[in-house]
Amino acid sequence: MNLFDFSLIEKGGPLMWPLLFLSFLGVILFFERTLYLHKGQIRTGDFISGIKNLLIKRRLIEALTLCEETPGPVASVTKAALLEYDQEEWRMRSAIQAAALVQIPLLVQRVGSIAAIARISPLIGLLGTVVGLLETFFKFEETGPYANVGILAGGFGEALITTATGLAIAIIAYVAHHFLHGRVRALVHDMEWVGNDMMQFLLRELSGEEIGSEDERESPETKTADAQL
Repeated sequence: MNLFDFSLIEKGGPLMWPLLFLSFLGVILFFERTLYLHKGQIRTGDFISGIKNLLIKRRLIEALTLCEETPGPVASVTKAALLEYDQEEWRMRSAIQAAALVQIPLLVQRVGSIAAIARISPLIGLLGTVVGLLETFFKFEETGPYANVGILAGGFGEALITTATGLAIAIIAYVAHHFLHGRVRALVHDMEWVGNDMMQFLLRELSGEEIGSEDERESPETKTADAQL
């Protein structure tokens, strides 16, 4: 029997339609989350190296512009650290944590819905099994001692089809949820590493130094001339 035969939907009974809806919804959520997380995944090492090179050259504005043009939570956390570069450690840490708290809900958004699909699908399949067995029982009562194998096969077939469909959707949804959860963990780890690395860099290596744009800072000769005027 062909597993992709659409007659299985009819044979599975009315509860096949909610199962198909859940499977369709799960596919949409999985691809949407995969694309979103892929967009936020950048080469963190190269990005941070570029930011540090700009800061060493005293090009803060260019570093902030690079953060704004780079998608993903890593760039947002880095920008939060740069905006507090001349503040105390506790203020910089608070800014980094606040930026991370904003980004994490965006990362996990709708991932839990896939886990819910994985939990609900087997229950609907089990409900379809019970419904199929009840229909078989009622048909036996109607036909009495003249019940045939066809009646029994129809009810059992509906029960088995819904159960198998619910389990198949649950297995695929669990795999999808595990994959997305791993991507989210990787991005959260990158945010934690970048936040700590940038804070240490700004506090230890550039502590007390002005890292604004060179064009915005006056040279000593300019200041002397202004004082004489």
